[in-house]
Amino acid sequence: MSDATIPDTLTEEAATLDAADELRAKRAAFTLDDAVYLDGNSLGALPRAVPARLADVVSREWGRLRIRSWEESGWWTAPERIGDRVGRLVGAAPGQVVVGDSTSVNVFKAVVAAVRIAQERGVHRDQILVDEATFPTDGYIAESAARMTGCTLRPVAAGAMPTAVGPRTAVALVNHVDYRTGRLHDLPGTTAAVQAAGALAVWDLCHSAGALPVGLDAHGVDLAVGCTYKYLNGGPGAPAYLYVAHEHQPRFDSPLPGWNSHADPFGMAPAYAPADGAARGRAGTPDILSMLALEAALEVWDDVPIEAVRAKSLALSDFFLRCVETYVPQGRVHSLTPAAHAERGSQVALRCADAGEVMAELVRRGVVGDFRRPDVLRFGFTPLYTGFAEVERAARVLADVLSGVA
Repeated sequence: MSDATIPDTLTEEAATLDAADELRAKRAAFTLDDAVYLDGNSLGALPRAVPARLADVVSREWGRLRIRSWEESGWWTAPERIGDRVGRLVGAAPGQVVVGDSTSVNVFKAVVAAVRIAQERGVHRDQILVDEATFPTDGYIAESAARMTGCTLRPVAAGAMPTAVGPRTAVALVNHVDYRTGRLHDLPGTTAAVQAAGALAVWDLCHSAGALPVGLDAHGVDLAVGCTYKYLNGGPGAPAYLYVAHEHQPRFDSPLPGWNSHADPFGMAPAYAPADGAARGRAGTPDILSMLALEAALEVWDDVPIEAVRAKSLALSDFFLRCVETYVPQGRVHSLTPAAHAERGSQVALRCADAGEVMAELVRRGVVGDFRRPDVLRFGFTPLYTGFAEVERAARVLADVLSGVA
């Protein structure tokens, strides 16, 4: 369908929705261009505050203060300080989130430590359940953790976790949002069912933190991990985070007991004694440059209620699906993302026979999403900087590409 034949109704509706958007002003806090950027579920846009902050860290804190910055610039306490900022966005009270390492490393820490806690309750707990559609890293790490702890790994559909847990279950590792389809899984219900069976739940929040309310404390989650370079806009390779609920911290036995998590790190004792609190989740020396870039990026969230983000996210994805249904030739795409709000994250996944070629052409035309083999187009909606007019434009361009319009 060419631009000349498109009805004005959705274009006009997009303008009305943008004018009423309470988060619209946040877009100015990011470095963006004329492209429609719908890939913030893979890499968030650059917050404008980050370059100046990094320049100061490099030139003054590192360049002039040097080693003094561990104390004078707050480098040593950054993992917990920034962890509390992330904690606010995932519903965790202070002292339960530590920032550092990668998601993969933190999944390993969380799963092994959770198995150790569960096996204190009974050595018969020798199964790790893993979301069978999980992001590959979680599966790889869970398999390694199972071998290391003498457990067997049992892949289970995320929705079946509540009925799959049993007396032999030690841990259930679940993705809050499916990275392919955007399906939102039942965190409160699954957590309750896992705990009722005497096991622990570990949640991967990579595709939900910064997009919707998580409520870790409110729902009694045991442990959780996540990255910060997607909806939290921390930058490529930004450090991940680890949540350990207060009640589990005294028994959190990390499989990576690095010097940074020692109770007296500068005592250089040959025997390990764990620190109190969230610091138990630390391992080696923090990656200060990327960590402080993340801290600057998180400033954009200071006055943003996560409930407003969720409301706009759902409105954006609803509107996109309507535009796709209106503009795209019938039968060319099929949505894999649930229509029900309670089952939807902040992305729309469309099945398309020639998805790789279609996404490449979309990018050439200024609409940036991503492609997941073999046949999925993914479009992420980041409410802090995505507008309704952009969403409508993306659907129009998609329709043109699928119609073969040059």
